[in-house]
Amino acid sequence: MPRRAMITGITGQDGSYLAELLLANGYEVIGMVRRSSTVNFERIAHIQDQLTLVPGDILDEVSMIQVLREHRPQEVYNLAAQSFVQTSWSQPVLTGEVTAMGVTRILDAIRLTDPEIRFYQASSSEMFGKVQETPQLESTPFYPRSPYGVAKVYGHWITVNYRESYHMHASSGILFNHESPRRGLEFLPRKVSHGVARIKLGLDKELRLGNLDAKRDWGYAGDYVRAMWAMLQQDEPQDYVVATGETHSVRELCEVAFDRAGLEMADHVVIDEQFLRPAEVDLLVGDATKAREKIGWETEMSFEGLVQMMVDADIDLLASQTR
Repeated sequence: MPRRAMITGITGQDGSYLAELLLANGYEVIGMVRRSSTVNFERIAHIQDQLTLVPGDILDEVSMIQVLREHRPQEVYNLAAQSFVQTSWSQPVLTGEVTAMGVTRILDAIRLTDPEIRFYQASSSEMFGKVQETPQLESTPFYPRSPYGVAKVYGHWITVNYRESYHMHASSGILFNHESPRRGLEFLPRKVSHGVARIKLGLDKELRLGNLDAKRDWGYAGDYVRAMWAMLQQDEPQDYVVATGETHSVRELCEVAFDRAGLEMADHVVIDEQFLRPAEVDLLVGDATKAREKIGWETEMSFEGLVQMMVDADIDLLASQTR
């Protein structure tokens, strides 16, 4: 019998890449989808006929218990969250309910249904926030600087708590920023690649951004889902930092993107204070030594290759829409 995995947040960037990986490895993949009149299946449309999509909501533990009882997955990947940092400032309570308490609900549903299920929690480098050491390791103290980061810290520690209290195979991946052409337009790298494409095609003249000096550790989402899967194949559950170990500024991101399109960044980028965070995270860079040594994970795509791929994809997308 093929192994069976359930993904929450399957319609998102990471969910779509993870679903592809699991299908390629011979899994039966169940995607839990929140009922909504505006559900977007665009990211999984090319594999939708190979998936089993079921209704459920991490705000409702009963619905998750029902899904687990009916489909009996051996692995559960929790990728569902209110994951946009900027929105967490205007919707802090919702962010807490989904990104923090939602983890408790799904862990408890697993405990009540089948505690042998292996569980992956999507933790975040935003938990480090005002960093206490550089680079950041699994042992680095958390100092979140946004409601999103605070909620992710809760989700991380409740996963540890259930692992230790109920002996569950529950692991967290502390993923640093990971991007792709499937990223939402509200996220900075996609905002940049899409904005550059619009300028290249004559649809816009400027790109408005916030702090160009903020630095991040950016990787490719397609690489990062391999680490998620590898964590649940280990005999013992543990937490892992997943990162490239390189840091690049927003300015560098823009320079690579505009250069790819044959444009001058200085001619088009405008600093807009509305995009500055109330409490900025200035520098995030991870040390993924443990992931390399314990689960054999390595990145394959470079920062420059990632940005260039995103710009090319957005130029092709917009060109096809304007024909």
